[in-house]
Amino acid sequence: MTRRTVRIAMNGVTGRMGYRQHLVRSILAIREQGGLDLGDGEVLWPEPVLVGRRAHALEELAAQHGLTEWSTDLDAVLADDTIDIYFDAQVTSARVEAIKKAIAAGKHIYTEKPTATDVEGALELARLAKDAGIKHGVVQDKIFLPGLLKLKRLIDGGFFGEILSVRGEFGYWVFEGDWQEAQRPSWNYRAEDGGGIVVDMFPHWEYVLHELFGQVKTIQAHVQTHIPQRWDEQGKPYPATADDAAYGIFQLAGGAVAQINSSWTVRVNRDELVEFQVDGTHGSAVAGLRNCRVQHRSATPKPVWNPDLPVTESFRDQWQEVPDNAAFDNGFKAQWELFLRHIVLDEPYTWDLMAGARGVQLAELGLKSSAEGRRLDVPELTL
Repeated sequence: MTRRTVRIAMNGVTGRMGYRQHLVRSILAIREQGGLDLGDGEVLWPEPVLVGRRAHALEELAAQHGLTEWSTDLDAVLADDTIDIYFDAQVTSARVEAIKKAIAAGKHIYTEKPTATDVEGALELARLAKDAGIKHGVVQDKIFLPGLLKLKRLIDGGFFGEILSVRGEFGYWVFEGDWQEAQRPSWNYRAEDGGGIVVDMFPHWEYVLHELFGQVKTIQAHVQTHIPQRWDEQGKPYPATADDAAYGIFQLAGGAVAQINSSWTVRVNRDELVEFQVDGTHGSAVAGLRNCRVQHRSATPKPVWNPDLPVTESFRDQWQEVPDNAAFDNGFKAQWELFLRHIVLDEPYTWDLMAGARGVQLAELGLKSSAEGRRLDVPELTL
């Protein structure tokens, strides 16, 4: 086997998502499996260089995982000609300037979403990357989840007939931080720091809808801050200036309608933290993170509304589980592998900075729709 090393500057790996999903479950997992098999006796070996602001945290992470390279000097790392890829998992407010520097240094770009705090900033990154002739990708992990991969299998197989509607429910109760520690960082609830569930989740819904069902053509949203005060990591109260719930209706190309509720103020009465119900003329499905259940029209029962009698049937038992029929890897790792193959083998890759800009656009329009109380068109983005 010939080993081909790709060096990756990973900025923001001391954060929860950057550490768990991208460093440990993606890059280090690829190394643990012996690298990424490129075929013809060649294997790609990712070499992470940890980047961040807290030297002690970076040093501890490096030591914990047997890594030797880390730095708090992003400029110096980007000036290193041996660095091939710049990855960004920082807070959104710090992302644009860092990516601009990386593009100027000629590095390929892979980044978490949202790619910017506004659509103009996101489009600027896409323009700069195109002009620089570099390759670029944006994390769109939800479409690599087992449940949604099963859902895509159903769509590709024509299971639904004409798709009529999509109903999505996402969320869970995030503790306020006073009597129980919050599960999310406090900046998520400060608009001035780039927080809010719309800017966090609407970019996800854009690519899920676009990839599986059709491009979003219009949006109507209602955005709310249900809990106005929370407590930060030091136990100090602070005003929650960002939205913690959003209720959106999306008209899709082809005529289907999607309704998606996103909330950090909802207690879970679902099988999974996110679920999508898809209803079509020939059948329906409910897909979550891992599982997917279906009900074909030939097996659809005939419920009758009668409020005077108790329900004697279990509606959930009338659905059939979709089998795995495949081994599903971690979604973040799967997309990393596709991006790395794109970098070294020039294989096709569509989830780029323009796709990231569409997600930022949908979030921006969602907030505007709520503020103005009206439905808005979602125009096609161009460079």
